[in-house]
Amino acid sequence: MSHTDFTNRYAIDPKTAARFSTEELRENFLLPPLFVAERIQLHYTNYDRMIVGGAMPTSAPLSLETIKPAGTDTLLARRELIAVNIGGAGIVSVDGEEFQAGTRDMVYAGMGALVTFRSVSAEQPAKFYLLSAPAHVRHPAKHIGISDAKRLDLGAQATSNERSIFQFIHPDGVRTCQLVVGMTTLAAGSVWNTMPCHVHDRRMEAYLYFDLPEKARVVHLMGEPNETRHLIVKNEEAILSPGWSIHSGVGTSSYTFIWAMAGDNVDYTDVDLVAIEDLR
Repeated sequence: MSHTDFTNRYAIDPKTAARFSTEELRENFLLPPLFVAERIQLHYTNYDRMIVGGAMPTSAPLSLETIKPAGTDTLLARRELIAVNIGGAGIVSVDGEEFQAGTRDMVYAGMGALVTFRSVSAEQPAKFYLLSAPAHVRHPAKHIGISDAKRLDLGAQATSNERSIFQFIHPDGVRTCQLVVGMTTLAAGSVWNTMPCHVHDRRMEAYLYFDLPEKARVVHLMGEPNETRHLIVKNEEAILSPGWSIHSGVGTSSYTFIWAMAGDNVDYTDVDLVAIEDLR
């Protein structure tokens, strides 16, 4: 019996998105709950064929299964995957090799791998945020801890955007085909992320917001720079960001978010900056 649920998320162009109501924006760009006990949730997007999902094993392991949109016998037959744990201690098995994954640890699995997820404790289950993109070559599986990431401290308290950026995929670290994944943690009292903002039409992006109090929210900004839109996002919700859209936000409290990209290159600096005074 399958333990996997999936949807196929179709690509939306900017002119269509500009006419959407709030509910239509949420239906097309905000993903439903990713972490459901004893289930794997996968959303196959038509933005650079990225799959965004979640796995929440409790008392039994969960094996990564294929889904119809992938068109392959195993999900990673022509794909790579990064699993980020934002819950309790977990273990990711890649072709039988086990990787311990504490909270905020990542595990990379290369093309062709068979992957299983499990929690160390059913009472404090792991929550694996899943990101997968097409691959052209197999890279070795690897655990990526916070100490392996390239850290950048940016912003200031005066501008409410003091934050630490952790680049988990960088030239001196784990190799991938096209997945680029990192995490940004805002300091207490800071609420703004990715402002001034940018677009990068060569890569799509997904944001997962977490570490938010129950009643806190993030106002996620999206849309073309001259015709912006917004979505109200709660804890552990993810946003799809097409290459034409800005992706920025401000919270009612500090928070953490995971950003992930797939597309033409893995160059962090390959962006088109947008000046704040040009936003509409």
